[in-house]
Amino acid sequence: MTQPTDIRRERASRPRALDLYSCAGAAAKGYERAGFAVDGCDIADRPNYPFPYHRGDALEYLAHLITTGEIRRYAFVHASPPCQDKCSLTVGTNRSRGWGGTHEDLVAPTRDLLDQTGLPYVIEQPNGRARIRKDLTLCGEMFGLGVIRHRNFELGGWTAARLAHIPHRGRVRGYRHGAYYDGPYVAAYGNGGGKPTVPELQTAMGITWTDVREELTEAIPPAYTEWIGRAFLASRTLEAAA
Repeated sequence: MTQPTDIRRERASRPRALDLYSCAGAAAKGYERAGFAVDGCDIADRPNYPFPYHRGDALEYLAHLITTGEIRRYAFVHASPPCQDKCSLTVGTNRSRGWGGTHEDLVAPTRDLLDQTGLPYVIEQPNGRARIRKDLTLCGEMFGLGVIRHRNFELGGWTAARLAHIPHRGRVRGYRHGAYYDGPYVAAYGNGGGKPTVPELQTAMGITWTDVREELTEAIPPAYTEWIGRAFLASRTLEAAA
C-alpha cells in the first residue's frame, strides 16, 4: 500500500509545474501523467482539483511568486487565461446580439509576468482572436478522443515539433439551425441542442475526477498536456545530452 511519505517523496523527485487559471485540473492531470508534480491556482473554489491548489487571482499569485523568489520552485508554467473575450464561440454571438466588452483579455498581462519568471511556459487558448502565437494546435482526433476541441498553444522559452492535423471522421453530434446531425464527436460546450450527458462528456474528454458540467465544458483533454509535458521533458533531456 502506498503511504503518504511515498507520495511526498515521489512528488519531490519530479519537476514541478505551476498550473494557472487551473479550473478543475484537466491540464494539470496531463502534466502529472507526463511526469510533473503540479500545483494549481484558480480564482474560484475548485474542490475537485486533484493536486495542491491556491485559491486566488492568478496574476496576483504569479506576481507574488516572482517577488518572493518562490517561483524558483518550478520548472515550467502552464496558463489558460479566460477565453470568453476572444473565443470564436463567443465573438460572433456577442457581435450579433450587441453583447461584449465585459470580459477582460488576460493573455497579454499573463505573458508579461510569465516572461519575468524566466521559466519555459505554455499559454493555451481556443480558436478565435486571442493574440497568441499558434506554436502548436491540438485536436481530439490526434489522440483518438470523442471531442474535436481545437486548442492553440504559445510556447515560451522552448520549442516542440508541430503535430500534423488529422482529418475529422465526421460531424459533431447535435442540432444545427434546427436540424439534428449525428457524428462520432460530442459538443463539449453549453447545455441545449442535443448536448452530451455528463458521463458522455467524461468519456469523450478522458476526465473522471469531476462530474460538474461547467468544469468539463471549460476543460481541455488531459491528453493534450500529457503530450506537451512529455515533449518539454524530452527537449530538456536532449539539451542535457548535447
